[in-house]
Amino acid sequence: MVTRLSRGLAAFFRTESAGAVVLLAATVIALLWANLSPDSYNTVIKTEFGFVAGGSELEMSLQHWINDAVMMAFFFLVTLEVKKDVVLGELRSWKRAALPIVGAVAGLIVPALIFVAITRGTPEVGAWGVVISTDTAFIVGILAAFGSRIPAQLRVFILALAVVDDIGALAVIAFFYTEDIDLLWLGIAAALAAVTWFVQRMQAWRGLVYAILGVFLWFAVLQSGVHATIAGVILGLILPVFPPKHQLVDEAEDLTQSFRRSPNAERGMSAAEGILRSVSINDRFQLSLRRVVSLVIVPVFALVNAGVLITPESLSHAFGSALTWGVIAGLVLGKFVGIFGATMLGRRLHIGELSEALRPRHIASGAMLTGIGFTISLFIVDLAITDPVAQSDARIGILTASALAALIGVISLQLTARYDRRHAPARVQLNRPIDPERDHIYGPPEAKNSLTVYGSFGGLDDANTEEILDQVIDHYEGDINFVFRHIRPTAEGAPEQTAEALEAVAAQQRKLFWPMRHELNEISEERSLDNRELLRASVNIGANLSRVEDDLRRGNHLGRVDEDYLDAENMGLTRGPVLFVNGLLYKGDMEPNAIIADLDATRAEAPDPKTRPDHILTSDCAVQGGAPVQASAGRSA
Repeated sequence: MVTRLSRGLAAFFRTESAGAVVLLAATVIALLWANLSPDSYNTVIKTEFGFVAGGSELEMSLQHWINDAVMMAFFFLVTLEVKKDVVLGELRSWKRAALPIVGAVAGLIVPALIFVAITRGTPEVGAWGVVISTDTAFIVGILAAFGSRIPAQLRVFILALAVVDDIGALAVIAFFYTEDIDLLWLGIAAALAAVTWFVQRMQAWRGLVYAILGVFLWFAVLQSGVHATIAGVILGLILPVFPPKHQLVDEAEDLTQSFRRSPNAERGMSAAEGILRSVSINDRFQLSLRRVVSLVIVPVFALVNAGVLITPESLSHAFGSALTWGVIAGLVLGKFVGIFGATMLGRRLHIGELSEALRPRHIASGAMLTGIGFTISLFIVDLAITDPVAQSDARIGILTASALAALIGVISLQLTARYDRRHAPARVQLNRPIDPERDHIYGPPEAKNSLTVYGSFGGLDDANTEEILDQVIDHYEGDINFVFRHIRPTAEGAPEQTAEALEAVAAQQRKLFWPMRHELNEISEERSLDNRELLRASVNIGANLSRVEDDLRRGNHLGRVDEDYLDAENMGLTRGPVLFVNGLLYKGDMEPNAIIADLDATRAEAPDPKTRPDHILTSDCAVQGGAPVQASAGRSA
């Protein structure tokens, strides 16, 4: 019983929604504690402690230790995520990042303008920073609860938007809510930042080195008068991020093989160090901090900051205050209007592109959720407002606005998911129409028949799939086009960068895609694919090896590959290959005559290849259309 419970809890804490649940629980506990026993609550959070070193003394209340010291880890993690998204993720490509950026910027400005308009003439008008930020933890938790009922691309859009939102919030804290500056300590902080930069340039890979430097940097920033948590931002910006380096991965593999041949402590430590060196310090810190921050640090922050005394008098004062209504209107109305309005306008003006799976109803639902402004909003209250009564009003406004935004957003998502399900076509069709400018097409694009495969390489299943597809293609004698798209590889399949390697050689010459695919098929039938085999295959088909290695190191084609991955996941495809005949999901046997018969039968009902379906299927809807036949040769398609 105990074992089963512990396993269940462990599984729960690994889910994306766990952080939101724990944060909500901490908020409820804070409210109950503050209202049932306000004296003990205030006594605990105001308890002062510190340390003395020589002639120096540092003493703060528990609340300030958490807000000024512990929360550095939160801002450090946020900055690490921001930097990775800018260098390797959604924000590295303007086409993909434009609309989230435009939406996020408007989502910073519009709420602030609404707040200022409502609070104009009051002492708290300068607290506009309270309404600019979105609480990512709560939003991710809510989206995770909806799972496959909403497009996976909505989560990607909201997270990209949240990254820009975080950048804006951090900049506001640094530049608008900073106290008097001590130039000497600011210079010391700058010198420590320079030392940290030099250390990372020397390729120091041990996390402890940066942790120690981070502590000294935090102390210097604290003494300078700049809010101490900015030290986490500085440290996060300095630390490098890069995809796993092939040379270091190969060295780690050699060290691991050496340990396997002769297992001893020395070789084991060498293998472990080799693996750590091959992964960026940014990724390793994110991995080690993410659960600690979401399950411990942020809930503890909520526990000491969300404890608002709620009485008829406090509620009457709050809801009669322009400050409270400025917060509510700024978060609930301002966030929605800014993000949804700017995103739709940007789309109309062709500033950027939305995923084929997203419709205005999806963006509107996601924009509604962004009014949940909790963690950073509470954080800025402590920086921007000094009057305790006004602080209470602002916190009541934040809690009210967050609850309203969550409620309206959840209802909107529920209605959207229900609409998608009711209007889903009887048979699953491609989320994204075939595009000759983007897709890899073998055969004439104008052919009457099309066969699209979502696949990967390196599986251990049926080796005849490639031969079956060749027979189908030969049957139509040039009146068929064959399209290949990527599906996320399984753990036992090919290396993660296989799809990127295919795109890297195709970027040199589009015609190299098919020889590369054939080469990988041949290799995977004889032996397991690894990173060395990817590079060897690139050389064998005549690609420029240095350019392929550079593309893989920089992740230049990661965005292109992720688009295919998300399309597949949104249609409920988890393991390839999966076939689409004339744009419709194939549900028959993996046999040439059956595929040909379905191609002939669906030619008339095939969706217009130049238009995308109005009702994109999520994987939840796709199940109703019949489970896709999972063709078994993962290495062949």
